[in-house]
Amino acid sequence: MGRATVADIKGRDFSELDKEAKANTENTNKGSNTNKNRNTTTSDSRGRKNRRRQKKTMVVHPVQRLFDACKDVFAHAGTGFVPPPDKIEQLSALLDEIRPVDVGLSPRMPFFSPQATRRAPTITYLHIHECEKFSMGIFCLPPSGVLPLHNHPGMTVFSKLLFGTMHIKSYDWVVGAPSASAVAEPSQTAQRSEVRMAKVKVDSNLTAPCKTSILYPADGGNMHCFTAVTACAVLDVLGPPYSDLEGRHCTYYLAYPFTKFSGDEQVSIPDEEKDRYAWLQERDKPEDLVVEGALYTGPVIREN
Repeated sequence: MGRATVADIKGRDFSELDKEAKANTENTNKGSNTNKNRNTTTSDSRGRKNRRRQKKTMVVHPVQRLFDACKDVFAHAGTGFVPPPDKIEQLSALLDEIRPVDVGLSPRMPFFSPQATRRAPTITYLHIHECEKFSMGIFCLPPSGVLPLHNHPGMTVFSKLLFGTMHIKSYDWVVGAPSASAVAEPSQTAQRSEVRMAKVKVDSNLTAPCKTSILYPADGGNMHCFTAVTACAVLDVLGPPYSDLEGRHCTYYLAYPFTKFSGDEQVSIPDEEKDRYAWLQERDKPEDLVVEGALYTGPVIREN
């Protein structure tokens, strides 16, 4: 049976009241009481209908749903934590549906404008939430903006490109591969330091809308570099987040061609595949990397 509309309720009440009025034309007091009952009944019906409408319109916004899911998925997160497959699928599906407007973003915002400077373009970070278990935030890159090659030790990271085109190059360590000794670039350090062999996981452009990218503690491209081909924004979920106290320190790297160092002679790799490998060397945080914080203006998250 269909739910009665306000018009149906009104029609029924007035019809019944008309019959009562005809049957009691000589009892004006009763007619008056009936009129009051009619108004009360109609008012109650409207109130119930309005409450039903309010329940229907109480929609949880996408960022709140994502936050609630993160609280569940990363409830027991620690270094090296990887969510079970069904939880990974759950978070990925939620992120896939998030649009720029859902987080209060527009490509017309000033931090996406081209920057006329000799230095690397400034990157803006919008902090949404961070706790011991996970963090949520948005990196806003103007054209040619670069997040240099860096790692995510013991972390699972979901990255959703909200708009624009971005080049991603990512690596994973080659387990058991020999190391090599290398002289770093003069601008980085004057000391000799070890380089480690890594395999390229991704080296391509992504254009929104696209699926959420996921990296894991030991695979999936745990070390990556983002380069903005056009202005773009990336929503990141990290579980657990960086923590120097817990050994999750962000380390930056230089990448060298596989054939640059003698260590390549100790590894049997076909010539046609050598461009899929590289040597990574730790470096200090790049001096030209500037990341500024800005106010997140999207929907407010309710933590309770």
